[in-house]
Amino acid sequence: MIRVLVVDDSVVVRRLIVDSLTGAPDIEVVGTAANGLLAQAKIDQLKPDAVTMDIEMPQMDGIAAVRELRKRHKHLPVIMFSTLSAAGASATLEALSAGATDYVTKPSNVGSIQESIAAVREQLIPKIHALARRRSSASAPTRPGPPPGRPGLAPPPGGRPGAPVPGRPGLAPARPGIAGPPRPVRRGPPVRVDILAIGSSTGGPDALTKVLQAMPSDLPVPIVVTQHMPPVFTKMFAERLDRSTPLRVVEAADGMELTPGTVYIAPGDKHLVLQRRNTSTLIQLSGAPPENSCRPAVDVMFRSVAALFGASAFATVLTGMGYDGRGGSKVLREAGAEIMAQDEASSVVWGMPGAVVGAGLADAILPLDRIAPALIQRVQTGRVSRPTAVSR
Repeated sequence: MIRVLVVDDSVVVRRLIVDSLTGAPDIEVVGTAANGLLAQAKIDQLKPDAVTMDIEMPQMDGIAAVRELRKRHKHLPVIMFSTLSAAGASATLEALSAGATDYVTKPSNVGSIQESIAAVREQLIPKIHALARRRSSASAPTRPGPPPGRPGLAPPPGGRPGAPVPGRPGLAPARPGIAGPPRPVRRGPPVRVDILAIGSSTGGPDALTKVLQAMPSDLPVPIVVTQHMPPVFTKMFAERLDRSTPLRVVEAADGMELTPGTVYIAPGDKHLVLQRRNTSTLIQLSGAPPENSCRPAVDVMFRSVAALFGASAFATVLTGMGYDGRGGSKVLREAGAEIMAQDEASSVVWGMPGAVVGAGLADAILPLDRIAPALIQRVQTGRVSRPTAVSR
């Protein structure tokens, strides 16, 4: 049974969350708290497996509570409750930066209490299940690891630890023994990479921040990103990344031309697709139906990248729930592109990258701190070396 503590200063919202979780499989609400200060004591007393946390509360708000909590409970899943507003988005991103695990948005423009309960239940229950399972597996006894020097990767049969895949300099092979069809080995000189495409979801804001902070400001290719986020949040997230990383980061808009060294974040509730006009590549936003219950969807973006760039694309799937990105990775793979997946140990939830690995589509499986160096090395392949800039 997953034990949940609900923290919110509003009696109405606390009751809404409790009612949303009542009757959910394997979930039990073990207590409530009206602010972050009371939550600290309740966490020590009740030892929950997950916490839902409001942001604006008296005495100690949610952001301060998360910072304090992380001093003693490094891996306890904390899911923030946020409003769909600029202020709510900014505060939520700050909470994620402080150590919150994920977030859900409070219902808005709903017609009844029952509809509000259903909306919260739809968002919250899958996240509690996924994050609690991840915490449980993280605390389980660890198996013997791979050879030193390649954390998260095992050597290919008959090869030395960390040996590159033939024809793919700079990338270690995906681990053997993973379920899925065998990947064809590509031979010959590697194709020059002209675009990077990244997909992520739960845990993605922190993972993306770490990857982009390690990239050079003079990166010679553009980066397109689909991170599962609602409207308003993606704009605030792009602005935050633009301030904190060497690259230029923008929320994607219709008609934008892709330029090197710029990161384009798919806006909430719109798919990001690409189109070619003469020698330029332009962004087109699509209101097509959600895929994998997501809009924006990684699959939509990956298919579009595959259609325009083929083997000169390089895709990365970071931490996230579900399997969005698996179908698009298959299309990319068939077009000759390379695909990297974040490893299980460094992922908040190994749903999306795990789905790509399980399908046999990953050329490399790397821990988060090795992803940016691998991307930089791969982008430099086939280009004239030059001094790397690290700041704007």
